[in-house]
This record gives sequence, C-alpha cells and structure tokens, in this order.
Amino acid sequence: QVQLVESGGGLVQAGGSLRLSCAASGRPFSIYKMGWFRQAPGKEREFVAAISWSSGMAGFADSVKGRFTISGDKDKNTVNLQMNSLKPEDTAVYYCAAGGPGTIQTMRGIGGIDYWGQGTQVTVSS
Repeated sequence: QVQLVESGGGLVQAGGSLRLSCAASGRPFSIYKMGWFRQAPGKEREFVAAISWSSGMAGFADSVKGRFTISGDKDKNTVNLQMNSLKPEDTAVYYCAAGGPGTIQTMRGIGGIDYWGQGTQVTVSS
C-alpha cells in the first residue's frame, strides 16, 4: 500500500503564490506518475497537473497553464506544485495523486489514479 501526504495549503490573496508538496511512502516502487487534482464545493474532482517519472513529461489542465508548474524527485517519490498568479476560482481542496504504468494522459482521469492523498485546502481571497 502507498500513502500520500500533502502539505503547503493555506489562505492567499488573489495574485499570490502557494507551493504544495506531496511525499509518498509505503510501496513507492509501484508509482510511475504523480500529480494533483482539486475539488471545489459542489463540483467534481478535476485534474490539475501531473508528471511522469519515466518520460519526464508534465501535463496541465488548460485552466492552470502558464500559472502552475510541477516538479518532483522520482527517487524520493515527492512532487511539488508551484501555484502563481492565483485566482479565487483556484479555491479548492487539492489532492495528491499517484498512478502506475502508462502514459501521462491516463493521469487526467480519476480512473487512472491508484492512490490519493487526504487533501489540503487552498483558499484564494479576492
């Protein structure tokens, strides 16, 4: 079993920045991709960004392209999400996610996720 633990959420004003981090423990050798989803109140959980350990490729949701960056260490199975130019619509619970073998595209859907973190709240005030 794999455990994912997030940190770094909080309250920030619009235009500000936050950095989320996630660390995997347990059986991290089963992880091939890591990334982030988010869920706002009353909305479905949606893909934000992901990175593949094998290809080094990263993918982003259109809504965060140019504002968010993702980085990580495949040997330590840690992933970070740097969020800049935050908007009130970025307010959500952010979940760390990890997946097994396959292309990074499989991380864009909830069905492609094998492990979830407990979530961390990000609130952007206007």
